[in-house]
Amino acid sequence: MRLPALDRDSFELVSAEQKHQASPATFWLPPEAERQNLQRGQAAKLLFDILVQTETGAHEIGTERMWVIVAGRTSTGYIGILDSQPASTRPDHYLVFGAEVPFQAEHICDIGAPPKEYAEWQLSQAPERLWPRQED
Repeated sequence: MRLPALDRDSFELVSAEQKHQASPATFWLPPEAERQNLQRGQAAKLLFDILVQTETGAHEIGTERMWVIVAGRTSTGYIGILDSQPASTRPDHYLVFGAEVPFQAEHICDIGAPPKEYAEWQLSQAPERLWPRQED
């Protein structure tokens, strides 16, 4: 499953591992073993670079930290359901609360444990946006 690309999808994921390597004293990272072994219903915080158009028509890239609920594993990582509403996107952008997001362990900057009932409810809903399953 392909990962999002800024030029194609108007957003991409930032490597939390690279951020940690650049600033290990100030950018904490969960242990790799935990990031590699997330289970359905756990939460992962990811860093999103989002391309947005300003009111003047200019394009800017903003970074947002947002949670996803892990829906399952893929051949290359995970697929999650966005559990945050992006502050910088318009309603027609792919990134909305409930959108599917593919990610890998390197993108995870925090791990959470939402209440089981909430995670089950979130995962029982039809995704607001479906991520393409084919390789392009």
